[in-house]
Amino acid sequence: MPRPPSAAAATPDAYTLLTRADWGADESLRFAADGTELWPPQYFPVQTLSVHHTDDRSTDPDPAAVIRGIYRTDVLVDGYGDIGYNYLIDKNGRVYEGRWSGTDGTAAHDAAGRLVTGAHIEGYNSGNIGIALLGTLTDTPPSPAARSTLVQLLAELAERHAIAPLGKVVYRNPVSGVSRPAPAIGGHRHWADTDCPGTVYTAMPSIREEVADLLAG
Repeated sequence: MPRPPSAAAATPDAYTLLTRADWGADESLRFAADGTELWPPQYFPVQTLSVHHTDDRSTDPDPAAVIRGIYRTDVLVDGYGDIGYNYLIDKNGRVYEGRWSGTDGTAAHDAAGRLVTGAHIEGYNSGNIGIALLGTLTDTPPSPAARSTLVQLLAELAERHAIAPLGKVVYRNPVSGVSRPAPAIGGHRHWADTDCPGTVYTAMPSIREEVADLLAG
């Protein structure tokens, strides 16, 4: 059996990260006509990592265009004021910056390393990183490239925030005070009655193991 990748692979250099500018985010959508920001960012320490699929049903071959569509829906239809995920991953294994997090150049985080609150699990967003695999994975698994990048991104974030991949946490929403036990790395379905993240939900135990192996070297 091949040796797992070394811990050196658990870095941002292990995957390609496209910024909001790279995928063509229209930043004007985040503001009302009077210039007021629709969803001012809030930042909190990371407690847990959650995996999704976008279930967008899109047939557009351009992942950036699909993400722009999700962004517009989240703003104009759902009323969030921005895209709800912190990161997205396409079938080619490229990572896309999600929710706007400031001007320090660090995707999803402020300069102090705190997470910008997204909108991906109702009631459990603050301190919970939302990573979405692009596409509808209800009956099909993610591509090998997407899964590999998911493991790399989870490992990098777990290492950065001292999260034990195989562990459990008692998540506490720092805004509402609501708490509940959850996997340190889980899927949307661990938090709510949903099919999300599709087939990735049953793969979560092996994904956690792969993340742990990656960090262990």
